[in-house]
Amino acid sequence: MASSMTLSLLLLFAFALIQLTLAEIICENLPENLCCFAVASSGKRCVLENYKKRDGKLGYTCKTSEVVVESFSGHIETDQCVSACGVDRTFVGISSDAFLTVKFTSSLCSKVCYKNCPNIVDLYFNLAAGEGVFLPHLCRKQKANPHRAMLELLRSGGGATTATVDDSMSPAPAPAPF
Repeated sequence: MASSMTLSLLLLFAFALIQLTLAEIICENLPENLCCFAVASSGKRCVLENYKKRDGKLGYTCKTSEVVVESFSGHIETDQCVSACGVDRTFVGISSDAFLTVKFTSSLCSKVCYKNCPNIVDLYFNLAAGEGVFLPHLCRKQKANPHRAMLELLRSGGGATTATVDDSMSPAPAPAPF
């Protein structure tokens, strides 16, 4: 009898696992607390949007954006990555404004985020590119001198790779190998 109960539980667990694996992720069906940094099964990023309720209060809903991601279809970001990368599941919309804070850029460029959270890194890599910034370059600068990296972003209007900053106090680049 214990054997048949164990087998029944095992089959129930296996069936539930198959259902979860085959379940389609649709942004509009996600709760607010899972929306940000999720990618629908269609390959489009989910985005949290706000709206005014009838009672005048602010409400939130998860919508499908037009941003297509090829590598992460059907992905809901983990809490570990959200924490490691310094992002917040209550972000409304998709914006590059977060780059303007040293704390965010430091978290995004940290090894634990950059090496283990490819979905978030991919999103911000593309947002940075839209601003004329190459994320790996920004991360190198951020690690060397976080405030200078932010200054370059601000001076360039987003394009850290095109900023003209007085680098007379910066270390000289290493010579090329022969």
